[in-house]
Amino acid sequence: MKNVYDILEERGFIQQATHPEEIREVLGQGPTTFYIGFDATADSLTAGHFLTVMAMMHMQQAGHRPIALLGGGTTLIGDPTGKSDMRKMLTREQVDDNAMHFKQQLSKYIDFSDGKAILENNADWLLDLNYVTFLREVGVHFSVNRMLTAECYKARMEKGLTFLEFNYMLMQSYDFYVLQEKYGCCLQLGGNDQWSNIIGGVELIRRKLNKPAYGLTFTLLTTSEGKKMGKTEKGALWLDPDKTSPYDFYQYWRNVEDANVGKCLGLLTFLPMEEVHRLSNLQDSQINTAKEVLAYEITKIVHGKEEADKAQAAAKSLFMGAGADDSAMPATALTEAELNDLDIIGLLVKTGLAATRSEGRRLISQGGVKAAGQKIESIDMPVSLSLFDQDRTLLLQKGKKVYHKVTLQ
Repeated sequence: MKNVYDILEERGFIQQATHPEEIREVLGQGPTTFYIGFDATADSLTAGHFLTVMAMMHMQQAGHRPIALLGGGTTLIGDPTGKSDMRKMLTREQVDDNAMHFKQQLSKYIDFSDGKAILENNADWLLDLNYVTFLREVGVHFSVNRMLTAECYKARMEKGLTFLEFNYMLMQSYDFYVLQEKYGCCLQLGGNDQWSNIIGGVELIRRKLNKPAYGLTFTLLTTSEGKKMGKTEKGALWLDPDKTSPYDFYQYWRNVEDANVGKCLGLLTFLPMEEVHRLSNLQDSQINTAKEVLAYEITKIVHGKEEADKAQAAAKSLFMGAGADDSAMPATALTEAELNDLDIIGLLVKTGLAATRSEGRRLISQGGVKAAGQKIESIDMPVSLSLFDQDRTLLLQKGKKVYHKVTLQ
């Protein structure tokens, strides 16, 4: 069997590794226990998490044992990585509820049966720590001078890094230490923005236990402008179908930048690399074929084949005209009374095509909105029954690729 390190490297996952040759050797020797942490900052995983979930799936398929660590404790502190401001403080109840949702979602992708994977929550050991004992046993191994040079703290230094957040690296490092003691976990994986935190855990284990420990980080999905992928007009791209519909999820990947298609095919699908290379080399308008494959394959993994088929059919229906299946398209149902209380801008806000009325006005003034195939020319245009077809349906379009169906009950 091919070494999973080579698989991850070939598919474009690996960004940095603490001990590349040793990690490859360990992964080639037999089942290895590794972990990835998920701070429960929301009630659903996002597209950003999906990349690390894919890596976890590759690792498990190669015979290694994943530990999915829910951050019931660390989330109460908040990771300062990549943030210019302090994260929103969540209550214990909010964190516990979010962690429960994460557990349900992760179980769709990772096989936790018969000890093939482990689910842990760091609240179980962090919340009852004796602070003085923790400082004496863990804090003594960390240099403040070195910590302040870490990337995870740099962005916070100008506006002020709180002592609360400064503890985060120690807590995440302690997680790795606990999992090593409890399960023999010797490898931590994570996004490349976690490099400093991962190094902290590796060095803690090596110093305190004198045992091998390794860290491996993955590339971050970014646009050509360097911004993280997975953001939409409505916010994050969620894996929960109630927060981001399978259709919207499909459409996001169908519309990625041409330059990112090959990278996403390698990272976010299980297609053989020969097929990834073939699709990546398509040129001009043919790249749309690669985007359709990308969108379908990702949606199939996240939402299942049935929802992927529906999303694909709904997307194609936009170009096939009347009679096509648009059942998977995002839709809003209104009564005639509700419709009478709305102007065109209010309808955009109601359907989520605009976050605010001011955004709705801007979209219309820039010629970016159509109703029933006709460009909306005025922000004062009334919304009437005449806009709806014989099936009491109105198709709204924002830009070239975002559609929403309004139906009258």
